[in-house]
Amino acid sequence: MRKKYLIVMAVFGIAALFVATGIYAGTTVPDVIKMENKAYAKHKKSIVTFSHKKHIEDYKAGCGECHHDADNKPLNNLKAGDNVQNCIECHKIASERPKGKGAPKLTKKQRLEYHAEAIHYNCKGCHKKFNKKTGTKAAPTTCTKCHPKKKK
Repeated sequence: MRKKYLIVMAVFGIAALFVATGIYAGTTVPDVIKMENKAYAKHKKSIVTFSHKKHIEDYKAGCGECHHDADNKPLNNLKAGDNVQNCIECHKIASERPKGKGAPKLTKKQRLEYHAEAIHYNCKGCHKKFNKKTGTKAAPTTCTKCHPKKKK
């Protein structure tokens, strides 16, 4: 009888461990995110690799620095595992805005409809502020620092 009880308890213990692991895995934020989606189908530069840990620890950035609502209000109360939309959900034009001679003059709101424009605006703006505040060049502001050359 005691042996049967131990086997049942071991099975329940193992099952509980699997359930707990599944719950934990479903609520963690991956540290390194490859910023890859349909917006980059024709992107000429390499895809940016983003590190949550680096931004939180080195730059002391909060979630609301990148994540915002439809009114551009920072989502400062995010927790690991919260569902967040991908940028392309709102910044729907999957390319960079037209540039050069003959390109239409766009308002800031119109420019931010372009996915790449919104990402660059958010990242570069934050990086420039950080560098100015710290008197360093620790946060990259040039193309090649975020988009390393593609391997051939």
